[in-house]
Amino acid sequence: MSEIVDARGLSCPQPVLDTLNKIATMGKGTIEVLVDTEASKENVSRAATAKGWSLDGVVENRGEYTITISKR
Repeated sequence: MSEIVDARGLSCPQPVLDTLNKIATMGKGTIEVLVDTEASKENVSRAATAKGWSLDGVVENRGEYTITISKR
């Protein structure tokens, strides 16, 4: 089961900070991050991979993105 970070409606850098906080508390597992801007999608993806998490996928639906990251 994955954790969810709902960062829709938040301006950068808040989606990145929320994602990094969740990464820090979990240590490993799967996280789905919900964002609604291209910039947030790119920044969250980059920050997660920089922390050693895998980018498992990005799904776009009507201008919103679900970013799935994981660490085993």
